[in-house]
Amino acid sequence: MRMRKAPRIGECLSLFDDSAGPVVADASTAINLNATECAGQILEAFPRRVVIEQTVVHELERGRLRGRPDADRIALLIAQGLLEIVTLGPIGLGHFEGLIIGSAAETLDDGEAATIAYALEAGGMPLIDERKAHRICAERFPDLRVASTIDLLAHPSVGNALGGGGLADAITQALLSARMRVPAHHIEWVVGVIGSERAAECPSLPRRARQRP
Repeated sequence: MRMRKAPRIGECLSLFDDSAGPVVADASTAINLNATECAGQILEAFPRRVVIEQTVVHELERGRLRGRPDADRIALLIAQGLLEIVTLGPIGLGHFEGLIIGSAAETLDDGEAATIAYALEAGGMPLIDERKAHRICAERFPDLRVASTIDLLAHPSVGNALGGGGLADAITQALLSARMRVPAHHIEWVVGVIGSERAAECPSLPRRARQRP
C-alpha cells in the first residue's frame, strides 16, 4: 500500500498576527469547533483571545429546541476560561444596526452582524464562514481582516498541539459533522492534511477536491 506523505504543520498561510485585539467567533465557527471533538485543546493552543458575542450565544441556545448540543458545549468552554462572552457597546450597536437593516442581499443575520460589529468596536478579527459576510466586510470595511474556522485550525500553534494525525482528525470531523465551509484558497491545504480518501467522503468540499487521484 502506498503511504501518504505526512502533512507539514503550518504550511497554510495564517491570517493571524500578534495583535492584542480579540478574535470574535460566530455561530458557525462555534459549531465547527464543537464538531472537531477537541475544541478545548484548540482554544488552549491558540495564542489569541477568543470571544463570542452574547447574540451568538442566544442563537446557539435556540438550537436546543432542535436537539443541538452546541450551546452546552460552548458553555463548558466559557466555564473553563477558554472562551469569553462579550456584549456590544454603543459603537458596536451602530455597526450592528447597519448590518441588519436593508435589503436581504446586503444584510446579515443577527449573529453574524453582532460578530462583525464587535470586531469593529474592539479592534479585533471576526471568525466567520459565510461568503456573503466576507463579501459585505470587503465592501464596507476594507481594513477589517476577516478569518474563517479553517484559518484557526491552520494556525501553527494549533497544528503543533494536535500533531499531524490529530489535526487531520479534527478537520475531518468538522467537515463531516458540521459540513464546515473551506475557502477556495485553503482547499489544497485541507486535502493535503486529511488525504484524498477522507476528502472524497466530505460533501462540503467542492467536487474537484473529492475526486480520488
